[in-house]
Amino acid sequence: MRAALEAFLQEGFARTSVDTIATKAGVSKRTIYDYYQDKEQLFLSVIQEAGATRNAEFGDLLDRTLGQVHDLEAALLAFGREFAHAVVRCPERSAITRLMIAEAVHFPELLDAWRPVGPAQRELAARLARLGEQGLLDVPDPVVAAEHLEVLVAGVLSNRSLFGAAPLGEGEIERVVIDGVKAFLRAYRTKPDTP
Repeated sequence: MRAALEAFLQEGFARTSVDTIATKAGVSKRTIYDYYQDKEQLFLSVIQEAGATRNAEFGDLLDRTLGQVHDLEAALLAFGREFAHAVVRCPERSAITRLMIAEAVHFPELLDAWRPVGPAQRELAARLARLGEQGLLDVPDPVVAAEHLEVLVAGVLSNRSLFGAAPLGEGEIERVVIDGVKAFLRAYRTKPDTP
């Protein structure tokens, strides 16, 4: 799987041969076909495994930053900074995203996996719902709130960096995170009761 991922990221799906993957992995071509019916199944398996790894890492990030929240803005900024760096400073993550975008036309399964609410977004939504239960946020639809927070931080940075292809400076990343969290809080922070 690792050899296949590296090959697909270097050459894309079409230009990567099973021979190349077998050589990188130190196995026979027949071994690959024994485990995966064809190159397409191998590719989809590699993308699925990469997504599962990212989801597990995201869960750890949520535990570190939004596990126990005493200062809402500080916790959201910590989340935003870590999430931003996971998006912008992880070349493999960015390369996988670019590969998925490039191949989505040929693999509708990638679109099916991308469109619905995924495990990471559900986990973030659950954390935001919990903050709502604590009276810190007003989140009528936690899934939508999670999507907004992701777009305000990771979406802006992904666009500016062309999904990791163009480097961004620390100052720019920090400004996007702060501005994104402030916009999120303006939309979702619990408003004090007014007479």
